[in-house]
Amino acid sequence: MALHSDIFWVGRQWAVTGAGIQAVDQRLRGVLDIEIARIWDDDLVRSRRAKPGVNAADFDKALTMARERFPQTPVPDPIVAQLEALGVIEAPVVMPAMPAMRLRVEGRLARFLPQWRIRR
Repeated sequence: MALHSDIFWVGRQWAVTGAGIQAVDQRLRGVLDIEIARIWDDDLVRSRRAKPGVNAADFDKALTMARERFPQTPVPDPIVAQLEALGVIEAPVVMPAMPAMRLRVEGRLARFLPQWRIRR
C-alpha cells in the first residue's frame, strides 16, 4: 500500500502517517503496516517487532511518535452503555446553540440594494 498523504514522521524503515505506522519500503505492499486503531495493541506490536529484517530502534521511534500523535481512546463500559440505553442512567442531552440569524434586507426591494463589485 502506498504511503498515506499525511506524513508526520519518516525514519529509515518506518513512517508515521495519517493511516498509522507504515513501512517505507513499498515492496512489502502494506504487510507490516499498523493502522491507527491497532497502535495500542501490544500483541500486534510485539509480533511486528519480531519479524526478520525489522529495524527495532526505528520501529520503537515510530511507535513512540505514533502513540504521541494518536492517543489511546478510553473504551466505554458496556454495562453503563446498556443502562443509558434502557433509561436507568440519564445521559445529559447536549443541544448545540444555533446563532440567531439577522436578515439585514428585510422590507427592502432587491433592486434598490447596493451592489458590490470587484475592483481591478
